[in-house]
Amino acid sequence: QMWVHDINARGSLMGKRVELVYYDDNSEPKRSALLYRQLIEKDKVDLLVGPYSSDTTMAASTVAEEHNFPMVASAASAEQIWQRGYKNIFGTDKPSANYMDIAIAEAQAKGATTFDLIYSDSVFSRDVAQGVRREIASRGLTLLMDEMYQLDQVDYTALARKLSNSKGEVLLGATYLEDAIAISRAFRAIGIKSNKDMVALTVGPALREFGDEMGPAAEGIVGVVQWLRSVRKPGAQDFAYRYRLRYGYNPGVHAVIGYSAGQVLEAAVRLARSLDKDAVRDQLMKLEFHSLLGNYKVDETGRQIGKRNYLLQWQDNRRRLVAPADVAERKLIYPRN
Repeated sequence: QMWVHDINARGSLMGKRVELVYYDDNSEPKRSALLYRQLIEKDKVDLLVGPYSSDTTMAASTVAEEHNFPMVASAASAEQIWQRGYKNIFGTDKPSANYMDIAIAEAQAKGATTFDLIYSDSVFSRDVAQGVRREIASRGLTLLMDEMYQLDQVDYTALARKLSNSKGEVLLGATYLEDAIAISRAFRAIGIKSNKDMVALTVGPALREFGDEMGPAAEGIVGVVQWLRSVRKPGAQDFAYRYRLRYGYNPGVHAVIGYSAGQVLEAAVRLARSLDKDAVRDQLMKLEFHSLLGNYKVDETGRQIGKRNYLLQWQDNRRRLVAPADVAERKLIYPRN
């Protein structure tokens, strides 16, 4: 919505005002596929932005491929998406298998040698877990615990107890928001804070809602994130300021992901000088572009290879950027206790 507002405020795209047509897929892959079919066949849209999560994007991109319709994947990064031989799906996010590389590198630099891994039973999280195993092995580090859990489970006490008994110095978790909060609360309840020098989770800690729910218990928790408004990159503070004026609160990473997908599409259309699907696809494949989210550059499968992730840590009730060093605003507190 923010991107549509901005582009129309500038004038138009290919001589037309941009209209956003969208539906709620309830995070259900089958429903997402049906809705993308409706967007293409009934609504006759000119451009496609993918849905949220790798699971729904898998389904939606299959529909796009059937119609030979290029789609920019916004919040999806599972490796399986790029391994199907499709030519119409283009990623903007860092591939999930490399998500945790930055957290592992920072922990090792602080002296950590032993790690625990937990992950949900989802396409994204399983990919993150596989990448963690590979990265830890390549660095000669040790993975002591490797545990999967179900996203719909409510009680995480047993998982927390297993972790409290593990000697791993660092906990890596491939999580979303709700499970990150539930797991963190379970850890807190049994005193896990005292035996982990670093807790690094995906998705959850990057969001303001995590801090609102956890309160002081969020202190010291690390999040792997694709964007933070404190990143010293062109446009970050300007976007955050304008977004806050428009909506009344600071943008989270998902707002930036959506906005950047629009930017990438716009760049491809302007370079193609056309809405023709073949011309736009060709530009999406060869485009090198710096969006608000970061560098856009894909390989021959459409897999993103230009993007890097960042590391934040909750310090003084705020999300503080702690890595990479060239953009960090604070130092990583390690150990966090």
